[in-house]
Amino acid sequence: MQKTSQEFFRRKLYSRMLAWKKRDGASALLIQGARRVGKSALAVEFARREYRSYLLIDFSVAAKEVKDLFNDISDPGFLFLRLQAIYRVQLFERESVIIFDEVQEAPLARQAIKHLVEDRRYDYIETGTSISARKNTIGILIPSEETKLTLYPMDFEEFRWALGDTVTIPLLRTAFEKRLTLGETAHRKMMRDFRIYMLTGGMPQAVRAYLETNRFGTVDAVKREILSVYSEDFGKLDRRGRAGALFDAIAQELRANAVRYQVAKAIPGEKPGRVARIVKALGDSMAVNVTYHADDPDLSLALTKDTERFKLYAADTGLLVTLAFKGKDATGNPLYCDLFSESLSAGLSFVYRNAIAQMLRASGKELFYHAFPVNGGKKRCETDFLFADGDKIVPVEINSSGYRTHASLDAFCKRHADRILSKYLIYTGDLHCDQDVCCLPVYMTPFI
Repeated sequence: MQKTSQEFFRRKLYSRMLAWKKRDGASALLIQGARRVGKSALAVEFARREYRSYLLIDFSVAAKEVKDLFNDISDPGFLFLRLQAIYRVQLFERESVIIFDEVQEAPLARQAIKHLVEDRRYDYIETGTSISARKNTIGILIPSEETKLTLYPMDFEEFRWALGDTVTIPLLRTAFEKRLTLGETAHRKMMRDFRIYMLTGGMPQAVRAYLETNRFGTVDAVKREILSVYSEDFGKLDRRGRAGALFDAIAQELRANAVRYQVAKAIPGEKPGRVARIVKALGDSMAVNVTYHADDPDLSLALTKDTERFKLYAADTGLLVTLAFKGKDATGNPLYCDLFSESLSAGLSFVYRNAIAQMLRASGKELFYHAFPVNGGKKRCETDFLFADGDKIVPVEINSSGYRTHASLDAFCKRHADRILSKYLIYTGDLHCDQDVCCLPVYMTPFI
């Protein structure tokens, strides 16, 4: 049986999938992403719309009979006949696609991609998460005939699309490009809409729950179920529970706003160097966005990153909201009340920083940060985010209030003036240009 398509949420990755399809079978398409971000739904909808027929193999539930077919693929014709018989789907040469869903559960099927692509009869779409990919691919040949795309949680524009709004984000992009203010009324409405997005998050199931019920309690229940799935997955990363402990403490660590993630507070007695591999695996899972400290921004961000100095952000801010107070239901979560009523306290402003990290990462930027001494070492300042743009760097300071203060940004740019391309303060006020600093409302972050 084929999966039936639920109401489909429009995703930006679809256009890149169309570009891949125009290559006419030159490679398989691998859609990577965290659990529950909509990889399978996107693959199925693309197959349904763009091909004469499709065959879906969900390796997370596939019978041994199906997986055993990939032990010997010397006769692709026999493989295709068996699959058509098992799934009762007719395939048409160059008009059909075979979907390998949760392909990390069938390493031999992934290895077979090289030969199946060379056969050229059909197209292939793989979906998967890296949670168990590493241990499941030991000893097999990873195919080079893959075009890899990453699917992130739904961004603010995709969220607006789900609500039937296709005009707001293009208008905001125009305002950003022309450096136009929105005005108090329009800005307040946009901040309200963005807060709803942060509370809901970008996981398709949570978005659907919001659309169907308009109740944050129902949305929160969906997010708790997703967090439960993540918890099980983190147990696969580390049987000692350290991966789960690091994830569970993200909100607490962000709220403390220390210059680095305090590993010993999340895991008593543990040291950063001993969890470096786990931190990388959490980043690879795409459930977490990791920012490393860049020791020398003048030299390089990536080459001088310190793997023992890092910060962790949840890949989906909606999940962070639930994670922060998972011991209470939605009515007992102050983030729901404060964000919805525009009165976010300073102690809860970390949700904005997480949302900004999420948006910057989803736009393809590898994020770093940098802490440095000022005034003879008596005080330390910090750039919240740094990313490279060509041979230059772009520093970002965050202020969760509406005040246009950026002392840390100014101090950093003074120290590294030759490398600065542009500089941004992201805050909750309207767009404003303060000499060479662009003060952006948080909802314009994706346009950087």
